[in-house]
Amino acid sequence: MGEEKRVQLNVRVTKVTLEKLDEIVEYYQEHTKIGRVYKGDVLTDIIDKSYEVMNKQKKNIRKI
Repeated sequence: MGEEKRVQLNVRVTKVTLEKLDEIVEYYQEHTKIGRVYKGDVLTDIIDKSYEVMNKQKKNIRKI
């Protein structure tokens, strides 16, 4: 991930959500070649991708 300043985010999630995140982190670890994968990096990636999708959808809505 980038060299941007990091901010600690403390959140409470269900055990099921945490298990899903652990599974996603494991998947990233097995299928990327960037070395050690951290939960924060995975969450950042997921949020960035979701943000891009959201913005594309917003643009499409405005065109209608």
